Amino acid sequence: MNRIKSILTVLGAVVATAAFLPGVATAAPAASGAAGSVSCAPLWDSSTAYSAGGTVSHHGRNWTAKWWTRNENPGATTVWADAGACTGGVSDFVISEAEFDEIFPERDSFYTYQGLIDALHAYPRFANTGTEQTRAREAAAFLTHADFESVGLRYVKEINEANYWIKCDYSQPFGCPAGRSAYYGRGPIMFSWNFNYNAAGDALGLDLLNDPWLVERDPAVAWQTALWYWNTQNGPGTMTSHDAMVGGAGFGETIRSLNGSLECNGGNPGSVQARVAKYEHITDVIGVNPGSGLTC
Repeated sequence: MNRIKSILTVLGAVVATAAFLPGVATAAPAASGAAGSVSCAPLWDSSTAYSAGGTVSHHGRNWTAKWWTRNENPGATTVWADAGACTGGVSDFVISEAEFDEIFPERDSFYTYQGLIDALHAYPRFANTGTEQTRAREAAAFLTHADFESVGLRYVKEINEANYWIKCDYSQPFGCPAGRSAYYGRGPIMFSWNFNYNAAGDALGLDLLNDPWLVERDPAVAWQTALWYWNTQNGPGTMTSHDAMVGGAGFGETIRSLNGSLECNGGNPGSVQARVAKYEHITDVIGVNPGSGLTC
């Protein structure tokens, strides 16, 4: 099993938080720093035709067309070259800031909408592949699990400190250089374990093994670790959550990729239904049909 769960007690209720067993990391584009002084080009438009050399902005970054293109999302196809972060642009993420605020009305101030937008460059195909409906469903599914694991984004780190030491696997060759109790759950999916900090750090170009606290200091990094798991790890399932949503398998397969038999195949039907209910709420907020394949 590639992922286990910790127990988070909140207001007398027992709520699951995410923790992961080893998996095979898939390389991702290296993370870049904060947006510099380059101004954002005009926002990409799906109905506009762009010639080679044309520059647009998308998800807070500038993109340059390598050849003629129309209706090909920057970051999701090879026609666009990443020209780097920009400032002064308008977010065109499939979920608006107002919708994000409605979905997470009581979130911790650490979880900013801009932090999520700044993280998107690490996995540009996330919520940026397929039809607008497919993109919206993937974003909704991702935010559903973030809501579930961090209790509505109210927690930045795992609150049961007695479990912190467990998340150090000394059998790994790199050990736990930040200390045995340094790899506890953090961020929107309670990202944990030294081997995950190591693998995600390598993929993102960040030294998370030696500085795991970066995940609770930088909102963009916190979202990037969640996106790393979502886009590259099968967990106990047969596909990544990204592939499940863009390939048509449906929301239920994302539950399997996160928790497998802990919830699916009758493992915890109440938890599955709670996730489905949250997913349906979020899709309602953003105005998209939730699709089929909701349970596992």
